[in-house]
Amino acid sequence: MAIGDPIADMLTRIRNAVRNRSKSVNCLNTKVCRGIATVLRDEGYIESFDKVEDGRQGQLRLRLKYAATGEAVLHKLTRVSTTGRRVYSGVEDLPRPLQGLGIAIVSTSKGVVSDRKARETRVGGELLCTIE
Repeated sequence: MAIGDPIADMLTRIRNAVRNRSKSVNCLNTKVCRGIATVLRDEGYIESFDKVEDGRQGQLRLRLKYAATGEAVLHKLTRVSTTGRRVYSGVEDLPRPLQGLGIAIVSTSKGVVSDRKARETRVGGELLCTIE
């Protein structure tokens, strides 16, 4: 089955897995999804991820992270830029979800990075999603 928007599919799979208290979730292995998974790992929202061979392009297995009390670390994942409406943002206009406690994931010319890293390198781009 062909998926039109792999980013929205990945975020929905993560949302559903967190709601079900799953330990891991499988997503499509695309370059953008690997970039998002890398940002989530680096920012501490997931434990790790690895590639699982399935005979086609492969899948990413993300190991979700929960607090010691069992509360989910990921609370709200919101897709900002969609296939029908692209949202671009300059470095000065990048959002600060939860006044800097959350992150925004941005696709830049330097790759997929968090809003903090984009501000650090002074580069803007397509605003993919926000995480609170």
